[in-house]
Amino acid sequence: MGAVIGLCFGAGLLLAWSAYAVPRAHRPRQEGRLRLLLDSAGLHAVRPGAFVGTCLGSGVVATLVMQVASHTVPVALVFGCAAGYLPLASVRGRARRRQRELAEVWPEAVDNLSSAVRAGLSLPEALAGLAERGPGPLRSAFADFALDYQVSGRFSDALDRLKVRLADPVGDQVVEALRIAREVGGGDLGRLLRSLSGFLRDDARTRSELESRQAWTVNGARLAVAAPWLVLLLLCFQPDVIHRYATPAGVVVLIGGALSCLVAYRMMLRLGRLPVERRILS
Repeated sequence: MGAVIGLCFGAGLLLAWSAYAVPRAHRPRQEGRLRLLLDSAGLHAVRPGAFVGTCLGSGVVATLVMQVASHTVPVALVFGCAAGYLPLASVRGRARRRQRELAEVWPEAVDNLSSAVRAGLSLPEALAGLAERGPGPLRSAFADFALDYQVSGRFSDALDRLKVRLADPVGDQVVEALRIAREVGGGDLGRLLRSLSGFLRDDARTRSELESRQAWTVNGARLAVAAPWLVLLLLCFQPDVIHRYATPAGVVVLIGGALSCLVAYRMMLRLGRLPVERRILS
C-alpha cells in the first residue's frame, strides 16, 4: 500500500514539473472579434486599441459638447453614448459594403483563374496573375500574395496570409478549394472553378434582389429610431424644456426611450437579417 501511495505521489510531482519544464506546442492566438471586424472592413492598419480609443474619445467629446449646449447631464450622457457607438456602426457598415463589393467581383476572379489554368499556367502563377488581370478590389491582395510566394516559395503560407488580407467568407471558400486542389492534385480544378463561379453568381444575384426589396424597410426603421433623438437635440436650444430631463422622472423617460429604441432596432435587424456567410478555417 505504501508503494502505491509513493508511486502516485511521484507521478503527481512528475506531472506538476512537466507542466512548467516541458515546452508546450505553440497554439496560434485567436483573433478578437474587433480585430476580425476591422479586417473585414479593410482597416488592417488600424489597431483595436486605437479604435477603442477613438470610440471613447468621440463619446467624451460629444458628452462635453452636449453638456455645454444643454446644461443637462442625462441628456449629455445619452448623446455621448450614441457618439461613442458611431465609429463602431460606421466600421460595421463599411464591412458590409466591402463584403457586398467582393461578392460581386469574385465570380469574375474565379473565371480568370479558370481561364489561366486552362491556358496551362500553374496555380500560383494564375493567382499571381490576378494582381494585373483580376477585378480592381482584389488586385492589391493578390499582388501581396504574389510577393509573398516569390519571397518564401511556400504556397500554403502565402494562402494563409491572403485569407487574412481578404477577410472575406467567399475568399475563404475559394482559398480552401485551391489549397485542396493543390495538395490533392487531379484534373478537376477547372470544373471546380467553373462550378464555383456559377454558384457565386447565383448567390450574389439572389442576395442583391432580397437586399433591394428590404432596403426601404430598413431605412424607414432607422429614421423612426433617429427621429425622437433629433427632436431631443432641437430641444437643447430651449433651456426651460430640456432642464426637465434632469429630474428623476426625466431620467426615467430618457432611459426608457433609449432602451425601447435599442430593443426595437435590434429586433428589426434580427427579423430582417439575411443569412450571412461565415468564415471557414479562419
